[in-house]
Amino acid sequence: MRYLTAGESHGPQLTTIIEGLPAGLPLTAEDINTELARRQKGHGRGRRMQIEKDAAQIMGGIRHGYTLGSPVALVVENKDWTHWTKIMGQGPLNQDESEEVKRKITRARPGHADLNGALKYGHRDMRNVLERSSARETTVRVAAGAVAKTLLSQLGIKIACHVLEIGGVQAEKIPYSSLEELKEKTEASPVRCFDSNAEQKMMDAIDDAKKNGDSIGGIVEVIVEGMPAGVGSYVHYDRKLDSKLAGAMVSINAFKGVEIGIGFEAARKPGSEVHDEIAWDPELGYYRKTNRLGGFEGGMTTGMPIVVRGVMKPIPTLYKPLQSVDIDTKEPFAASIERSDSCAVPAAAVVAESVIAWEIAAAIVDQFSSDRLDVLQAAIEEQRRYAREF
Repeated sequence: MRYLTAGESHGPQLTTIIEGLPAGLPLTAEDINTELARRQKGHGRGRRMQIEKDAAQIMGGIRHGYTLGSPVALVVENKDWTHWTKIMGQGPLNQDESEEVKRKITRARPGHADLNGALKYGHRDMRNVLERSSARETTVRVAAGAVAKTLLSQLGIKIACHVLEIGGVQAEKIPYSSLEELKEKTEASPVRCFDSNAEQKMMDAIDDAKKNGDSIGGIVEVIVEGMPAGVGSYVHYDRKLDSKLAGAMVSINAFKGVEIGIGFEAARKPGSEVHDEIAWDPELGYYRKTNRLGGFEGGMTTGMPIVVRGVMKPIPTLYKPLQSVDIDTKEPFAASIERSDSCAVPAAAVVAESVIAWEIAAAIVDQFSSDRLDVLQAAIEEQRRYAREF
């Protein structure tokens, strides 16, 4: 199972084509649009979220509410395109039109793809880089993740996300009774945080950063429950599922770190406080007494909840810009300013949930017979039974 995305931040639309879904999966635009709306929420978002009311159009691969087994094509229109038709138009320009088009970017922004992308592709106008490297592209990654989540729900697999830290404000580790409780409370939170005491402090930190023309980052966590044991593989490095999840997490714009289970804390503990003891129950089969390894051993799922955290750096677009260099004149200047958020951590949690959901679903589709949903469902149930009785 795979997908590709296309489109620019201020282009007419964003597109994704998804291949490898089983036939017979119930899927509607509303399933996708609910997730797109979640991505647009969060204290600290900028004015772009007031312009874009993201909604996906299904352009292929679905008939009467069910997947056909053929590629699924999704499109999300950019409402802001109406203000950028000359600047971002696809057709060639004559000399007069070329001089009229403004917003050429020659001052690279530190922390962005601007300068490296210009060097790689030979662009003298770095708008050609920033339009694609923009986090706006995550819109259709969330759309693809919504499709993956719909598939996982049909297989009895649940997924949720929440924010653990913003700008140095850390949430307390408060236990929750179920993923449903976690989702209900965090979806009502402006910062997607389960700890209501930390919530206001996080919002204050975001507001302070905005007043100062600065930005702040944070840490998000994604939890997956209901995974059967034995998904992934130990036999080759590129088939280890935990490595795929790590790669997916740091593929998100501005993400710079990832940990699974207790993660980096394991470096400070003895092995007896890191590894999870194995037990057996007549009803449950094999299980772990703890879950410090976050649902993985040897690159494969253990059947315990998968726990993955990602670190998002502060957004590098600042309203008090850092120093840079103009690539035309080579003179020092303050970096260019593009419209941005002061903090996108709450929204980034939804993106993280989406990319993790995708990798989980893709691993399942790759490992089990998956041309038809009913066959895949039967295969997953058989794997669960087999693991219990092994």
